[in-house]
Amino acid sequence: MTNWIDSGGHEPRLYSARSTNCKNQQRRTGSAARRRSVAGLACALALITLAAPFGHARDRGQFVNTSTELKTWFDGLRSAKGPCCSDADGSAISDSDWESKDGHYRVRIPRLGYVIEGREQEFVWVDVPEEAVISEPNRVGRTMVWPIYGYMGVTIRCFMPGSMT
Repeated sequence: MTNWIDSGGHEPRLYSARSTNCKNQQRRTGSAARRRSVAGLACALALITLAAPFGHARDRGQFVNTSTELKTWFDGLRSAKGPCCSDADGSAISDSDWESKDGHYRVRIPRLGYVIEGREQEFVWVDVPEEAVISEPNRVGRTMVWPIYGYMGVTIRCFMPGSMT
């Protein structure tokens, strides 16, 4: 028992992956290792430079015929759930893809926010919450919806009913 106490057995020991009996050896950082790290950094920068043009946003001309007043109006649209962003985030839907029953709206939108290649898009009916309905007059005439796709499914952030003509 005295050997255990004399050897520091009553104090906590620090364990490590390395043996404590070995001498500390300093890591060699020669010029070859430095060249390898510089070469790796240069390769990473070259890959970023080559991939960067593919990630830029592009104007495909979808807002060419939009007036500045209408664009400003879209950017300022809000529901009780918050800002709707703009018409770029919303989708115009046809009259057959929305309905009103007992003062509540329902819309038929894609179940997923993307198209799986080779498959037809599946549409689902989603109830529009009261706080998502935009209360101001519709200046564009067409029905628009701003869906949010998440891990729990699809919800509606904003909904602007059209004229149903």
